Amino acid sequence: MAQSTALPAASPVVAASNAEVAAVFDEIADWLELDGANPFRVRAYRNAARTIGGWPQPLDTWRDADHPLADLPGIGDDLAGKIEEILAAGSCALLRELRHTHPRGLTALLRLPGLGPRRALRLHEELGVSSVRGLLRAARAGRIRTLKGFGKDTERHLLEAAVQSLGTTPRWKLSAALPQAEALAAFLQAAPEPAQVVLAGSLRRWRETVGDIDLLVATRHRRALSERFLAYPLVQHVLAQGETRSSVVLRSGLQVDLRVVRPASLGAALVYFTGSKAHNLALRARARKRGLKINEYGVYRGSRRLAGDTEASVYAAVDLPVIEPELREDAGEIEAAAAVTLPALITPGDLRGDLHSHTNASDGGADLETMARAAAAAGLEYLAITDHSRGLAVTGGLDRRRLLAQIEAIDRFNDTHAAPVLLKGIEVDILEDGRLDLPDALLARLDLVVAAVHSHFDLSRERQTARLLRAMDHRCFSILAHPTGRLIEQRAAYAVDMERVVRHARDRGCFLEANAHPDRLDLNDAHCRLAKAAGVPLAIGSDAHDASGFAALRFGIGQARRGWIEAKDVVNTLPLAALRARLAATMGG
Repeated sequence: MAQSTALPAASPVVAASNAEVAAVFDEIADWLELDGANPFRVRAYRNAARTIGGWPQPLDTWRDADHPLADLPGIGDDLAGKIEEILAAGSCALLRELRHTHPRGLTALLRLPGLGPRRALRLHEELGVSSVRGLLRAARAGRIRTLKGFGKDTERHLLEAAVQSLGTTPRWKLSAALPQAEALAAFLQAAPEPAQVVLAGSLRRWRETVGDIDLLVATRHRRALSERFLAYPLVQHVLAQGETRSSVVLRSGLQVDLRVVRPASLGAALVYFTGSKAHNLALRARARKRGLKINEYGVYRGSRRLAGDTEASVYAAVDLPVIEPELREDAGEIEAAAAVTLPALITPGDLRGDLHSHTNASDGGADLETMARAAAAAGLEYLAITDHSRGLAVTGGLDRRRLLAQIEAIDRFNDTHAAPVLLKGIEVDILEDGRLDLPDALLARLDLVVAAVHSHFDLSRERQTARLLRAMDHRCFSILAHPTGRLIEQRAAYAVDMERVVRHARDRGCFLEANAHPDRLDLNDAHCRLAKAAGVPLAIGSDAHDASGFAALRFGIGQARRGWIEAKDVVNTLPLAALRARLAATMGG
């Protein structure tokens, strides 16, 4: 294997990728948050990062006279100017200024569970902590417990979080890795030489985080495709290179491994490199019982090759139908395939509407009509407007007067537009004791109530569970949103007995959300299966905060598929009339 080598300095300057622009805005938001900047300014950068990271086309080629950057959802002239800076130089003056005036490692503290910006700043100002390693040293020395408001338990939790952070190989959120992988795959697919390019590995299984990207290319022109891979403009380092195997690190820091195979071996290679390892081991054990051998080149009986050109041929060789990639975790899928009881997994086309979205009436970046147009463009027949309630002050949540005004605005829209149909809703806060933030008499005027926890994440398991159960017992309660409160790689799920929550939802007749926002993907796949087994319908919600937010629905579909979910298990696959009847039952109707 060749040693890691940087690309030649003479390589042409290439515009920053969408992922790089998004990373700059996220880092700016981190610094502003640490400085106690206006929350709305911080959110503007966060929303911009989310919009850009999920934008389907490279901004450098998308922008032109007909598509100015300021036309992007939530992007005005100021942010558009910064995007231009970043596209040209990979950074911007504001980020350089913030880095110059702060210790560089401080933002890493914000990635630790239970450590928000205020506490991170106190640790820096009072103990001189400016990195995760510095936090580890302070915790081991018993210095953190001396700070007012921290204590021994907090110190122990931070020590555990720091140890885990330093000992864990960095992983990429699916939403950050997938656009980069798709762009590289498109670059390879555009080669003059015929080739079939396929994503593999944990990305193909829609794991919520990935360590690297696995790309498979089937072609008779192996050298040409391998050379094109190494010439990709966003490659920063070449780790290894060869005619059939190469590995690089992109400028973003994401590693990509390429395997080039002959077309006749694509099916076997896809099974092998998609994984998971546990699934492949179980599949090979089944093959051995039949006197067969499965590897990345095909299925063999002795030296005779029996199959391997397609995945279907590999599975058929061991008397199984094709198992969808999202199910390949050795979690009962091989047994279900053998018994012909695999689920018919939900697809993006099954969704008829979205039951969780926000406008600029609270913390969204677009008005009601803009969100409605974006929903229609996404192929949705109906959209629930669910702005935050007053309890979440930082979002500018709705009180009684503003909610009533929004109800009237939605009625006016529906009177003058055929599609999509807007449903009147709210994302109401679940208070610490399980009460809802707005009275039932007001909530009863809505089509649905989405309820969520946004505070007091540190309650005991028993208290947090009791809080959710009491909330579900309200007369007007349709959907429990992001039920465990986690933020992937940022905040662990709060302690809660999900089995009790699922049983109570079944008995109450309400729904659980499979939140599709790529920072959440909450429920996780295991909880999706738990809900399905109990007969509790899910609502796949985008949690869209701007016109680009509906693109997140594909991540929700991927997570649901990992949880064995079928279209019949999801309430927003229903036609509008049937959906209204189901929602009415949750609203005391």
